[in-house]
Amino acid sequence: MKPTGEKLSALRQLMKNLPNNQGSIRGYLVPSSDAHQSEYLAAHDERRAFVSGFDGSAGTVLVTETEALLWTDGRYYQQAGKQLDANWTLMKDGLPDTPSIEEWLAKTLEPGSVVGVDANLITAAAWKPLQTSLKTAGCTLLAVTPNLVDLVWKEQPPVPNNELLPLSTTFTGRSAAEKLADVRKKMAAKRASVLVVSALDEIAWLLNLRGTEIDYNPVFFAYVIATLTELHLFVNETKIVPKVLEHFCENRVEVRVQPYGDVHTALQRLTAESTGLVWISSGSSYALTAPVPEEKRFQKITPIELMKAIKNATEANGMRDCHVRDGVALCQYLAWLERTIAAGIPVTEISGAAELERLRSRQDHYKGLSFATISASGPNASIIHYHPQPETDRPITNQEIYLCDSGAQYLDGTTDVTRTVHFGQPSNEEIRAFTRVLKGQIALGTAVFPRKLEGRFLDSIARKALWDIGLDYGHGTGHGVGHFLNVHEGPMGIGIRLMPNDPGLEENMFLSNEPGYYKDGQFGIRIEDVVQVVTANIGTNFDGRGALTFRTVTMCPIQTRLIDVTLLTDGERADLNHYHDLVYVTLAPLLDHETHAWLKREVAPI
Repeated sequence: MKPTGEKLSALRQLMKNLPNNQGSIRGYLVPSSDAHQSEYLAAHDERRAFVSGFDGSAGTVLVTETEALLWTDGRYYQQAGKQLDANWTLMKDGLPDTPSIEEWLAKTLEPGSVVGVDANLITAAAWKPLQTSLKTAGCTLLAVTPNLVDLVWKEQPPVPNNELLPLSTTFTGRSAAEKLADVRKKMAAKRASVLVVSALDEIAWLLNLRGTEIDYNPVFFAYVIATLTELHLFVNETKIVPKVLEHFCENRVEVRVQPYGDVHTALQRLTAESTGLVWISSGSSYALTAPVPEEKRFQKITPIELMKAIKNATEANGMRDCHVRDGVALCQYLAWLERTIAAGIPVTEISGAAELERLRSRQDHYKGLSFATISASGPNASIIHYHPQPETDRPITNQEIYLCDSGAQYLDGTTDVTRTVHFGQPSNEEIRAFTRVLKGQIALGTAVFPRKLEGRFLDSIARKALWDIGLDYGHGTGHGVGHFLNVHEGPMGIGIRLMPNDPGLEENMFLSNEPGYYKDGQFGIRIEDVVQVVTANIGTNFDGRGALTFRTVTMCPIQTRLIDVTLLTDGERADLNHYHDLVYVTLAPLLDHETHAWLKREVAPI
């Protein structure tokens, strides 16, 4: 918990007298995003964390003259409760009694009030309903420049400016020119002559480039505007070194490089020159969208987002291969952890996570972690997105559940896996909950469904075994996974929240399968695999629509010590045994003697 009183006081002074003669505002919104609507942020863009003290990946701050509020979802209720000081009110988004930001503002502010936000940090899709709600209440939404938090943040880290990493077609499977040709076909089909790309992972994928400017996410700060004849890249020009120019030549793509800050001016010019529509995602910032006349806007997710989500053959092979190597490291870690604890050698959440990272770093094509490891013992495991800090670090022992959610970036793919283990005697309550989570995970992993079914229709399959005894979990069940890109990738997902851009599941999408259960202050359970959408061979295909199912690509055993076998059906036992056979056959030849002995015991049939 960090004191925030001085920051809030300074922010409120600016709200009373805005820079550049913009007047005053009664409320100021601080979203959890950067100008590219990234989920994870560079240190320079951690504005919400700076002003509130809460550093989870999701949440929105509202500061008024007298109140400071944070909206965040069920993944972060516990964390936010621990990190917010007495100046703040936690608004538990998703609970029936919690009003939305729009509802709270309309009910609380007096007519004539003005609410401000940095238009670079709010999407066009979010701006419109907020503006409409405020207008109905007699209030106004104002795009405030510059960002007020930046003016308060005296030691704000600089904008990163790191070198680019060209990625060979050995890993990508397709050149940038081939991808761009497909993009232009899709543009022409929609009568669009300009395409605006602001999402960093889409830009990285299109250009077969990667970066290191956001921790755990191999992306770099840039914009792309594609026309039917030109490709404009807006980036810090010092990044365009000879190896990047050679990369463009190898990819047979001509790129017009321009300064990062020139994107708005260039977009206005290209829009004016355009005879067709301007394709810009509704997930792009309002600041980038507003200059495009409404009659010229085509506001759908970009064609790149779906192209990126459906892996080509090379990408799919790389995803499977990297999960094998990742499984080797994770098995080595769990075997080491069990031996270390049995020997009475102290190991903590932090030292354990460091050992796992060391083991992963020995694997071929390793490029770093895909997110900060959630290494959580005992009650810390009940905090859904817990990250160990020196002040919270607990020992990992044989007396408590240990939850480890971790992943890595490799040149050929991205991994994300959670295993929950107990090295002693788990309680009956823990066994019951774990088994119910496992039943849901197996049910989802073996589901057969029609092609292009939206993921939200599968969510209840993973929850039913928990719902049957009155339990649930406060996070989504599955998210897309990038190919050496962001560990959370759209546009598809599996969860209870409506995903308006979900195009439905298709073959060669990769998603997580991760139900869980969390008992506040006591323990937490999550079992997570990455799965590949594949064709289901069931003898029918939903009247020609096509039948799909999932193939698990994560390679790591599920601890049977935590399972009540009497709660499993014969089919569930057979499915788990089949998975363990696959893990053993795949990993056994790659393991050292001690890890092999551990694996052989862990995959014994039940």
